[in-house]
This record gives sequence, C-alpha cells and structure tokens, in this order.
Amino acid sequence: MYVSKTKNESNTTMFNRFLKKYLVYVTALLAIIAFVYWFTYNPVKQFTASVPGMDSVPATDTSALEKVIIGEHFFSYAQEESTLKGKWLRFRGVNSDNIVTDKTKLISSFGTEGPKIVWSVDLGEGHSAPVIYNGKVYFMDYNEIKKRDELRCFLLESGTELWKRSYDVHVKRNHGMSRTTPALTEKYLVTMGPMGHVMCVNPANGDLLWSIDLVKEYNTVIPFWYTGQCPLIDNDIAIFAPGGSALLIGVDCETGKVVWETSNPDGLQMSHSSIIPMKLGNKNTYVYAAIGGIVGVSAEGNDVGKILWKDTEFVPNVVAPSPVVFNDGKVFMTAGYGAGSILFKVNPENYQIEVIQQFKPKEGLASEQQTPVVINDRIYGILPKDAGSLRNQMVCYSVNDMQTPIWTSGKEARFGLGPYIFADGKFFIVDDDGSLTIATISETGFNVLDKYRVIEGHDAWGPIAIADGYLIMRDSKKMVCLNMRK
Repeated sequence: MYVSKTKNESNTTMFNRFLKKYLVYVTALLAIIAFVYWFTYNPVKQFTASVPGMDSVPATDTSALEKVIIGEHFFSYAQEESTLKGKWLRFRGVNSDNIVTDKTKLISSFGTEGPKIVWSVDLGEGHSAPVIYNGKVYFMDYNEIKKRDELRCFLLESGTELWKRSYDVHVKRNHGMSRTTPALTEKYLVTMGPMGHVMCVNPANGDLLWSIDLVKEYNTVIPFWYTGQCPLIDNDIAIFAPGGSALLIGVDCETGKVVWETSNPDGLQMSHSSIIPMKLGNKNTYVYAAIGGIVGVSAEGNDVGKILWKDTEFVPNVVAPSPVVFNDGKVFMTAGYGAGSILFKVNPENYQIEVIQQFKPKEGLASEQQTPVVINDRIYGILPKDAGSLRNQMVCYSVNDMQTPIWTSGKEARFGLGPYIFADGKFFIVDDDGSLTIATISETGFNVLDKYRVIEGHDAWGPIAIADGYLIMRDSKKMVCLNMRK
C-alpha cells in the first residue's frame, strides 16, 4: 500500500506537538514539587537527641572519650598595650540586647574607596565571635591543621597577635567548628569550645585559672552542630547550661569551684541558645531555652539555681536564637526549621505562664539563627526563608504584638542568616556573602544608607562586635576589623 509522504509528516508533527506539551506539563509539575519541598523540608526533623546509654554505650563510661588537657598549650607573641577604653564583654553585649552603648560616632556610608579595613586574619571554619576590652580582642578559633581549640588575643588597633592558649581536641567539620563568644571581665575570661570544654584564663596574660569538661563531668550531650551556647559571667560567677546531670551550673571564677547546680529531672538537653539574665518583678533570674523546654532559674538568694518556671509549649528540635526578655515578665522565643515563635508572660508572684501568641514563620516575627533586637517598644528581626512573601526581610513589630508588622524592609532589601547590631542610631547588617549594610530605622520604615561587600566569602553568620569605633565581622574562614569612626 502506498502512504503519502504528507500524511507521514502530519502524524510526526502531531506527535512532536504532543511530546512538547507533555514535557512542559511534567517540567511544571516537577518545579512545583521542588518549590514546595524547598520551603517545607526540615533537615533535622528525624533527628533525636543522642542520650548517653541509649546507643549501647554506657552513660557513665567515659574511658572511650578523647583525653583532652584543656589549656595545655600557651604561646606568647608580643607585649603591647592600648590606650583604648571601649568594651564589648559578652555575646550580645553587656546588656544582652545587641545594642552598642559606646558613644563613638560611626560612618553612614563607605565612600568611593569602600570601608577602611584595619586588619584581617584567616581562621578555622566557624562562626565564633570576639569580645573586646580596653583595646584587646579575644575569640575562640579552631586550628584545622593541628586540630586544636585556640583562644586568641589580638590588639584592636593593629591586629597584632599577642598570645594564644590552646588544647588538642578532634572536631570534624560540620558547617563550622567554633561558634561561641567568650565572656569577659577585667579579671576573668571564660570560653566554651565546640565539644563542651570550658576554660577560664586571666585576660591580661592568658594564664590558665581553671577548666571543666562538661561531657565528662555532667554527661552533656553536645548538639548536632556543636556547642553554640555562649558563657555568661554574673558577679564573678560563670554560668553554663550543661543540660545533662545538671541543667545549669554556677562556677566561682576565682577558684573554679561549682557553687550551685540546677537539677534536671526532665532530662532537658543543651541547645545552641545562650542563657539570658532577666529581672522578674524584684528578682534576678536566668532564662534558658533548652531542647525540651524554656526555663526560668533563680539567680540570687537562698534558692539560687532553682527552677522557678518552665514552658513546654514551645519545644523545637533545634534552638539557636536566645530568649528575648522584657521588664514586664514577657518572654519571646523563636527558632528555625518551621518552628515559628512564642510570646508568653510569667507572673512574678506565682510564676504561672500565660501564652499570649504562638505562631508559624508565615504568621509573625520568626528567626532561624539570630536573636531579634529590642529598641524602646519595638522589636526588629530578619525573617527566615520560610516566612512566605516577607522572607529574608528586616521587619519591625510592637513588643506587645509579634504578628502584625509595623513595617518591612521591602523585597529590594532582603538578607540572609547573618548578624545585625544597633550602634550610633543605625543598624549594621552582615549578609551571608560578607556584605555589610548600614541602615536607619524610623516609625514608618527602613532606609538603606550604603552597602559594600567587605569579605569575598560565604556563611558570614558570626555575631558582630563594636568598640571604640572599630567593627569586627567575619565569614566562615576570615575575620576583619573595620575602622568605622566618622
């Protein structure tokens, strides 16, 4: 039989059209699936805490643990002093609010030549941040070649390394190693390494005063991305949250003696969050967001170390931000990976808890890594990627309502997981790629003054420190010091 060429071509054309149409539908369907997966996937949803004794390893058997001699190595490089008097004494500053009280006037733009980089230093991969005291800079680092935790001291004006105190410990790369900020006073400098090794030294010369291995002493379960908890010094007592056999402990900085412990009957575990002081009525307390619940602990009197209240309404798998506390008894807590946030109030008379708001990231203020900043009666933060149309924008809310934004920075001013700090009436914001934004805020909105990529890097998540007009920021592998004086 003879079949015309024209008929064959017609059939082929129809088939090709059908195939193209089919491929378009399949591609669109795959794109929708990928988009939904990207917004809803929780990489730690299936993780469970590795509780000692539950993995066939006896909880009390520490013989297999690596022998670590905390602070065993010391190196002195230079003897120099500074005339500067500025201070940044702990994670989020002396008031735990990430607001710089230093009155030094800072620049509002970088000019045509860009920021003035005073010094920079290459680091082991991590997100640890520095503290500053009278012209000296202290921070934790990890030496990937020698496999050592290192406490390093630099001169603020020049970047001259003065000394280093270190110890051998094996830490595998897992989105960084070191990620904590030390706590500092005139006489004491306290650090916590990625595997829970605590060290107290004399900040003037690096002399080792005492140390504690939290895993060996308290059966601490180190979080999945290592220790992110930053130590606190309160009236010369160093405060930690081991989260094992003791939920919190207080250690005398002079002697290294544990002076009080908080019982842990519910088996709450260490998170990446840090302990925050809170004035509740007339009583000084500490607030800690552990894995398993948020607790308020007495910070004074005969009941020091006692749990006063506990909230188990908000129990995310991963907790990185720290609690935001208010003078009227309110506490705001947020976490990433879809956990959202909670705002509740503690009654100072009977320690009863009233939940005011609890919501998911698309419904109000939330954060995956950084802790929001409170200025007067407003709270500011950068929303996570799962916050819907407002994702990655800086937002402003009333401290009494975390679900109705007063303003947002807009889709043209989006940021990542990096830090932000308030100084000299301006926000300084670091993006993931090492870009630094200077912005002002008002009752009506957010205004970008300037932006410059300071570091050609990535994962610039470590907190910012500012003192005497010098700003220190970092990415995952490098730290830089900028002269931001006006």
